[in-house]
Amino acid sequence: MSVWINMKRVARYGLAGFVRNGFVSLAAVLVMVVTLFMIANILLSNAAMKATLHELTNQVDVRVYFTAAATPDQIGEVQRSLEALPEVLKVTYETREQALAAFRERHKNDQLTTQALDELGENPFGASLEIKAKETSQYEGIANYLTQLQGGGTDAGRAIDTINFYQNKTAIDRLTDIIATSKTNDIAKAVGLAVVSLLIAFNTIRLAIYTARDEIGVMNLVGAGHWYVRGPFMVGGVLYGVVSGIIVLLLLYPILIFYPVLIGLGPTSELLFGSFSSFDYYTSHFVLFFFVLMGIGIVLGALSSYLAVRRYLRA
Repeated sequence: MSVWINMKRVARYGLAGFVRNGFVSLAAVLVMVVTLFMIANILLSNAAMKATLHELTNQVDVRVYFTAAATPDQIGEVQRSLEALPEVLKVTYETREQALAAFRERHKNDQLTTQALDELGENPFGASLEIKAKETSQYEGIANYLTQLQGGGTDAGRAIDTINFYQNKTAIDRLTDIIATSKTNDIAKAVGLAVVSLLIAFNTIRLAIYTARDEIGVMNLVGAGHWYVRGPFMVGGVLYGVVSGIIVLLLLYPILIFYPVLIGLGPTSELLFGSFSSFDYYTSHFVLFFFVLMGIGIVLGALSSYLAVRRYLRA
């Protein structure tokens, strides 16, 4: 029972201190609001980057073009050998007729090209296979396998006309580097922001504790335990985090609708990130934002208060 009574007292004193130190509490909340906005910005930016990279990855492939004389058996043998590779995610077969229809659709407004194709009198296109890899770094290995198959002298290999990987190699290599760099940057930004946020919140919350240094000294003199002294300030720190998290969660909704530029996701970034919608992502992942922002706010507030009050405790 005494434990429960002490917990209620600590909570009550913490709430009273939060209200009593109005201006200092407001300063701490504002600092944490800025910090949590930065964290929300990182969450949205990372999501936008991942969505963009996913779209770009889906557009990257290795395509094998066969000669016009290639038989279905030759093409089928190449396709089965590719599907057996562990690096290959999917192989899509396009017939000669489908290739011709796709070409006509792309050049339907170019009368000169369509007339030249009609005058040719036959289908000049060969069948092709579109290969999707599980990772962009695996495309070169698949292309090398196809090159070896093409030069191996087998019946299926002789049916291969061209492999388009090497024309797109520069773009694929750049995309692979972007993916690797973005993962490293995500980790670095998260660690750096956590350290900076802790230092800022610590220094701000220390102001609130400084005003109560005499009270802490009296509690030490009468023999109060360290956790009993720390408790109200840690409760105050938790309140800073909760209030800041609620403010950020509420403000993100109108900001992402009307003023996304305020958190670095304006029209320019929307063009860069293509079809990604920061507002749609926020509303569909609201639970994630709620737990991340509230959790980080509470941990920052409680940890900063714990560290800030240490200097006023007896050794």
